[in-house]
Amino acid sequence: MRHGSLAICAVLMAVALLLGSGFAARADSVPRMSTDELKSRLGDADLAVLDVRTDWDWNQSAEKIAGAKRVNPAAVEEWAGSYPKEGTLVLYCS
Repeated sequence: MRHGSLAICAVLMAVALLLGSGFAARADSVPRMSTDELKSRLGDADLAVLDVRTDWDWNQSAEKIAGAKRVNPAAVEEWAGSYPKEGTLVLYCS
């Protein structure tokens, strides 16, 4: 992964948001994580990195974060329950 070329719009979602709390967060209220902080936390047991790019964008990109799992952002209800409420979810796109 090249520095700067993979614009991490890494978003630490309030776990309750993704895991069924039922409230909609505004973009300015969602914590963000810097690229350096993410790099330092890769491999942490309580961290899940989720790639939310479209199929086309994901297939066309040679740059992916090692260990990230690709999920469909339109189907949050299908995958959100797979992650512990105590953990940190990082969603990114580029």
